[in-house]
Amino acid sequence: MKSTVPVGTGATIRRMFTEQGKSGFAYVSCPEFLKEGSALEDFLHPDRVVVGDQGDWAGDAVVELYRPLDAPIVRTDIASAEMIKLAANAFLATKISFINEIANVSELTGADVQEVARGIGLDARIGTHFLKPGIGFGGSCFPKDVSALKQLAGNSGYHFQLLTAVIEVNELQKRRVIAKLQKHLGSLVKKRIALLGLAFKANTDDMREASSLVLSARLQADGATVSAYDPVAEEEARKLMGGVEFADSALGALDGADALVLVTEWPEFSELDWGEVARRMKGNVVVDGRNFLDRGRVEAAGFVYTGIGR
Repeated sequence: MKSTVPVGTGATIRRMFTEQGKSGFAYVSCPEFLKEGSALEDFLHPDRVVVGDQGDWAGDAVVELYRPLDAPIVRTDIASAEMIKLAANAFLATKISFINEIANVSELTGADVQEVARGIGLDARIGTHFLKPGIGFGGSCFPKDVSALKQLAGNSGYHFQLLTAVIEVNELQKRRVIAKLQKHLGSLVKKRIALLGLAFKANTDDMREASSLVLSARLQADGATVSAYDPVAEEEARKLMGGVEFADSALGALDGADALVLVTEWPEFSELDWGEVARRMKGNVVVDGRNFLDRGRVEAAGFVYTGIGR
């Protein structure tokens, strides 16, 4: 089983084997830890391979299958292997919500969250990964797995308070972008807002749980017109985003816009000609939802720059 499944799935399937007289079948939990956009690299060079089994021939076979990858092999029981995958994704999501909370406090106190993240990330106990603030996590894994673990705990009679907060922080983070726009523009009625990037992250066309979905819906509910551009995800986005004007280039999306919101950190957005952007846009507000743009260049072109936690 490579998929992320609730703890207890393996036990249920093994029981079904027995009930159906298929005792010759074995079950091994071997969850994958691949990131979208770098799946091949992650598969060939994993941090670890998790093998959960009954300590029998099937587990031995899977261990031998993965041995050529020359990675640490964690061989354990089935339930623990299933929990490892859920716990790993929930922990990473927690790190994201934590640094987003630090970013929000940094904005109020004058600190720069990027400096804070650099300072705490050098602590070996914390590490640098997943300490990039933004407008919340999305995709097919983190939202689903955090909710699944929270539900699993609840079904087992335990209230997982921390994950409740992680989910709430992630939802509120998206709303803060709307507040930033309102701070500079006032009412968003009849304002034109351009979204650059729609996929939940760069190097994929995945729109599942993408922040752009929430942003476009909230902006339109507040009376704004939304234009958007994504170099890869437009086809998928069109299926999910009603009322949005899609452009065939970043500059096309910015024509006549009162504000720009960078949602996905596609490399091409770092190369924008900000002089040309200034000529195209009606307004001068830039909300950098990933702290990805060169703030100096943006401000030199006459824009009001707002990042996350800066």
